[in-house]
Amino acid sequence: MPTKPRNLLIIMSDDQGPWAMGCAGMPELHTPNLDRLAAEGMRFTNYFCTSPVCSPARASFLTGRIPSQHGVHDYLEGRATRTHEYLHGQSGFTDLLVEHGFLCGLSGKWHLGDCGHLQKGYRFWCAHSQGGGPYRDYDVYDNAPEMAHQTEYVTDFFTDRALDFLREHGRGPQPFCLSVHYTAPHAPWSRQDHPAELFALYEDCDFASVPDEPRHPWARWTMTPEERREALKGYCAAITGMDRAIGRLLQRLDDLGLREDTLVIFLSDNGMNMGHHGFIGKGNGTLPLNMYDTSVKVPFIVSCPGAVPRGAIHDGMWSHYDVRPTILDYFGIDDPEADALPGRSFAAVLDGTEDAGRDDTVVFDEYGPTRMIRERAWKYVHRYPYGPHELYHLAQDPDERTNLIDDPRHKDELIRLRGKLESWFLRYVDPARDGARQPVEGGGQIDLVGPENEGRDAFMRRE
Repeated sequence: MPTKPRNLLIIMSDDQGPWAMGCAGMPELHTPNLDRLAAEGMRFTNYFCTSPVCSPARASFLTGRIPSQHGVHDYLEGRATRTHEYLHGQSGFTDLLVEHGFLCGLSGKWHLGDCGHLQKGYRFWCAHSQGGGPYRDYDVYDNAPEMAHQTEYVTDFFTDRALDFLREHGRGPQPFCLSVHYTAPHAPWSRQDHPAELFALYEDCDFASVPDEPRHPWARWTMTPEERREALKGYCAAITGMDRAIGRLLQRLDDLGLREDTLVIFLSDNGMNMGHHGFIGKGNGTLPLNMYDTSVKVPFIVSCPGAVPRGAIHDGMWSHYDVRPTILDYFGIDDPEADALPGRSFAAVLDGTEDAGRDDTVVFDEYGPTRMIRERAWKYVHRYPYGPHELYHLAQDPDERTNLIDDPRHKDELIRLRGKLESWFLRYVDPARDGARQPVEGGGQIDLVGPENEGRDAFMRRE
C-alpha cells in the first residue's frame, strides 16, 4: 500500500462544464496543467454536483448535507453574501480536519454568507466579497473584517495569496488543507475582463466541439451566433487563465518538495451549458429549472504521484455529498455525523481498488422544488408541485433528447424511480429547510431558510 500524503489542496472552479478541458474532449481548449494533473492522477467521468448552482453546491460540498438539510437553495444574492452565516451550527469537513491537527486556509470564492469572518475552521482567509463579478474590479476580505479593493486579475490575485499560504505554512509542523476557489470561468466574459494574450488564443477558433443547438423553449437568454462565439472566447480565456494559475500552484508544491505529500483535488461547483441543449447557463439557465447532465455533471480530478493511480479514468457515479466522507476516510478521521449524511466514501477508489461497499450507482440532485434521481440507465426529474416532469432512458438516449414521461410503455420505470426518489429525500430532508416547499426560481436567495427565518421572503423571483 503506498504511503498516504499528509496535506490536501482543493482547487474549485466556477461554472465549468464537464466537457470544458482538453483531456475531457475539447481539443480547442488550452488546459495543459489540468491535462497534466489528470495524466498524473485519476479523472472521474461521472461526477455530479448536488445542485446545479453555486451556493447550494458549495454548501453541500463542504458539509456533506443536501440543500434540504443545510437550507441553501439558490445562489446568495447581493447583501446576502455579507449578512447571515448561512451554515451557522453546521460542521464542514474542514472543522473536523482542524480538530485533528490540520491548518486550513481559503483563498477565493466563499459565497456562503458573512464573507468578512473566518468560518468552518479556516485560519487563513482571503475571500471574495461577493459570489463573483468583474475580474479586475472587486473587493476581498484578506484576513481582515474590512473589505479591500483590488484591480489585479482576480484569478492571479487569489493564486498569489494561495502561494503566500504555501510559502508560510507549507513546510510547517501541521498538515494543511488549502482551498483555492476561483471565480473562473464564471461570467463576465468580456475582453476587458481577461488578459489579451488569453483571448488571442481563441480569436480564430470555431469551437467545433461545443454543440450549438436550436434555442430551448425554456431558455432564459438568447444569443446570436456571433455573441455566443464571443462568449466562448471569454469563457475559454478564463479557463486557460485558471489553468495557468494551477500550474503555478503545482510548481510551488514541487519547489517545496510537497507534490508527493499533497493530495490535489480539482473540481467545479456545478456544470455549464454553452449552447448545449440550446441555452447558456446551468440549472437556472432555463425556467423551469433544469437537471440536464451538462448542468449537474462536473469535472473531477484527484492526483498525488505515488499514492493515486496514474492516468486512471474512473466512470463510477459519485457526487459532492461524497466528498466529506471521502476526505475524512482518506486521512483516517471518524465523522460523528456520518449516520445523518447521505454520502459514501470513495477513498478506496483513490487507492486503486474498486467501488467496494457501494450498494448502487444512484445520484440525487435538487434545486428548490426540482429534484432528480440519476441511475446509469435512467433519469427522472420531478418538479413540485405540478411538474413538468421528465424521464430519460440514458442507455438509449444519453443526450436527453426524448422525454418519455407520457409513454405508457415506461410506466413501471416511472413508478419505481419516483418511489425511490421520494423515499431517499424523505430520509434526509429537514422539514424546516425542505426545498420542495420553497419558491425557488433561480433568481437568488436573500435570507435564511428554516426556523431562523421568521416568515421573511427568502428568494428573489425571476422576471
